[in-house]
Amino acid sequence: MRITRTGRTGTSTGGHGIAVHHRDQWFDLSDIPGHADRTRIGDLLGETESQELTRSLERNADAHLPAPPDLDLAPTVVDPGADIWGAGLNYRRHSQDLASEQPRSGPGSYLRPANCLIGNGDHIELPRQSRRVTAEAELGLVIKTTCKNVDRADWRSVVAGVTAVLDMTAEDVIRENPRHIPWAKGFDTFCSVGPVLVTLDEFGDDDLTALRIATVRNGETIAAATPADMKFGLDRLVEYFSAGRTLEAGTVICTGTPGAAVIDAGDTVQAVVQDVGTLTHPVRQQGAGRHEARFPAVHSEGG
Repeated sequence: MRITRTGRTGTSTGGHGIAVHHRDQWFDLSDIPGHADRTRIGDLLGETESQELTRSLERNADAHLPAPPDLDLAPTVVDPGADIWGAGLNYRRHSQDLASEQPRSGPGSYLRPANCLIGNGDHIELPRQSRRVTAEAELGLVIKTTCKNVDRADWRSVVAGVTAVLDMTAEDVIRENPRHIPWAKGFDTFCSVGPVLVTLDEFGDDDLTALRIATVRNGETIAAATPADMKFGLDRLVEYFSAGRTLEAGTVICTGTPGAAVIDAGDTVQAVVQDVGTLTHPVRQQGAGRHEARFPAVHSEGG
């Protein structure tokens, strides 16, 4: 099954409809009895909920006209308030880009604010606080049920599906000090997730590890790899991020990038995930704010 959002109201994750792909056609969820009032994708992902949705689609699909969404302008698939976890330096190529050694016991990790999210096709705005911003394609995992302390052997039982992610970083900031990584990734417009969620039943383990993930700038592939090249596999990432903490349905785990592209105003950058989806974003310079905060030239080492 494939799920996306419909409608555009800027960069907000609220106020959108949901469309579901069934029998090679897209249907608006508002037309499906028992599901018309659903606004959160996370509410559709549990085992019982997804089975009920499938049965309802089977009963009612012939009664409704297909409603294909515009995936090029699809809002993010992340629900309002959902956590977005990221794995850093999970591919050797990216660690080499940053001249950093890969972590040994677990991936680099960070939690990012939801207000950095944009819909597919929206502009990435380069903040004045950074002189070197990079864009990184990733595979995203979407959690389907509240879970904690998941054993790696059980990872598929808590994951609804996969999606594409485009993750931006103020790279000059983290080159100076890796402890600034949440700040460097939290700017407005610095994360895109979507345009679709593809449920895990469409992929066997071998299919997942063979998915090609590519960072593309102005039509040129800057870096590409598959999850087989990850230092920490998808099973280990679910175990790691659920260890000692509760992950709610709809939580997104960004699994790391095969490589980053430096982006400038006027560029177009894409995250292309084979058999999953493509995110495409033009890049522009952020306008100067009246009371703009500036990153200091010299940083303390406190904290």
